Amino acid sequence: MALQPHVFFTAFWQRIQTRFTRSSSQAFLSFMAIGLSLSLVVSACSSGNQSNQAASPGNLPNNNATPPASGLVVKIGYQKAATILSLLKENKDLETALAASGGTVQWAEFPAGPPLLEAMNSGSVDFGYTGEAPPIFAQAAGTPVRYVAYDPLSTKAEAIVVPKDSSIQKLEDLKGKKLAFAKGSNTNYLVVKALESVGLSLSDVEVVHLTPADARAAFETGKVDAWAIWDPYLAVAETKIGAKQIADATGLAPNKGYYLASQTFIDKNPAALKIVLDEVRKRSDWAKSNPSEVTKFLAPSLGIDPAPLELAEKRREYGVLPLTDEVIAKQQEIADTFSKIKLIPKEIKVQEAVWKGNS
Repeated sequence: MALQPHVFFTAFWQRIQTRFTRSSSQAFLSFMAIGLSLSLVVSACSSGNQSNQAASPGNLPNNNATPPASGLVVKIGYQKAATILSLLKENKDLETALAASGGTVQWAEFPAGPPLLEAMNSGSVDFGYTGEAPPIFAQAAGTPVRYVAYDPLSTKAEAIVVPKDSSIQKLEDLKGKKLAFAKGSNTNYLVVKALESVGLSLSDVEVVHLTPADARAAFETGKVDAWAIWDPYLAVAETKIGAKQIADATGLAPNKGYYLASQTFIDKNPAALKIVLDEVRKRSDWAKSNPSEVTKFLAPSLGIDPAPLELAEKRREYGVLPLTDEVIAKQQEIADTFSKIKLIPKEIKVQEAVWKGNS
């Protein structure tokens, strides 16, 4: 069964946007229910697709950990735009590393982070990667996912843009204008903090919640005045339609990615988790040193021309890094903001979802 990620992604966010007009608790339950239904569909589509800075000692199992059990199947959820896991799937180094102890890999593709984490909650996925927002929603819903490492990405890799001939020159000029972004995404947080930085709030702009594909169409036809978006869509907007930035995330939002694992997988297979993180780190190091090769790989996979991907690669950072107090604190700020604007139904403590390794 062939997957069409953009179709799933669009339907997913459209249904979320409809349900978010209800009370916050009802909306949140609808959000997770949609994620679960999507995860089941994608898992079904992918069930036959079997493999056919290293984190500090405090954050990884020690080297004397019991080897992975023979016959272990490590189930990894990925998105096409998640560069490192997509590369890792392609080159099959993880399969080779696990084969030494009789382990195998099962890959499942997802259109977005929320359904991936719902699949993790149901046991269909052991390990995956998402942006900042999905694990916050998952934790608020009681999903036992754990942060195991982070990817620095870049504050240059998401921004608020306007048409090239727009009269909007700075953030203050957004007052009263139509601003598009994906609700519950990393850019949702960027918009809140960007407006706050100039004394504005969401109530000072006309918010239009749109998926990246729909937002681009609205942006090009003048139905919205500004758009908050991330790479590679940001780079496409800049190179293909001349969008100009009025602010990127520097000084406003961290824009990091997170590697996550289920608590069950961590408890039962610590040695396998170490192997997975080691191979992810190696592939990340390779990508950092080979941007042109990454671009060649991503262009046909994502259906995006090489030029914008090259721009995105130039401002993207790579790493598989241990979680620090500072990183956790920044993620807590996002969670607190989402609670304040009623995107999640309750306050959470991010620290409670951070894996402590063997300590």
